Amino acid sequence: MNNTLFLEYQQTNIGRVGVAECEGFITRFLFESCPIPECAEMHETDLLREAFRQLNFYLAGELKDFSLPLALSGTPFLQQVWKIISTIPYGKTLTYKDIAARTGNPLAVRAVGMATHRNLLPLFIPCHRVIGSDGTLTGYRGGIGLKKQLLELEMFK
Repeated sequence: MNNTLFLEYQQTNIGRVGVAECEGFITRFLFESCPIPECAEMHETDLLREAFRQLNFYLAGELKDFSLPLALSGTPFLQQVWKIISTIPYGKTLTYKDIAARTGNPLAVRAVGMATHRNLLPLFIPCHRVIGSDGTLTGYRGGIGLKKQLLELEMFK
């Protein structure tokens, strides 16, 4: 079994970003400030080409839903939160509290925050659509400015 992590970087209108694939699944999305995984092999694949094609259409406001095979490993709770986040429609938001309630544990707001922090596939699993209960934009791996930019892109397309 080949567990090679293939990684490709491209310049986009949100900066230089990387996407990684392992065994036919997209496993990571890296902003330029993210460290490169030591096990990664720089190599473009058909799936990575498709991921960037979809990403660029999304960033141009021409694609609302990604159709890529994604794989993230995590606890059942993390997987549940990521699945809920994946259902947030383009141009809409949910609060950490909303997501906690949907997990069946309305008190798990901080745990939901940690799950969004551990999301290795931002944009593809759109954690930029998760906001504070008072409507404020809170932490985002790509920075609050980018979170605002992505939400504005979706609100006005």
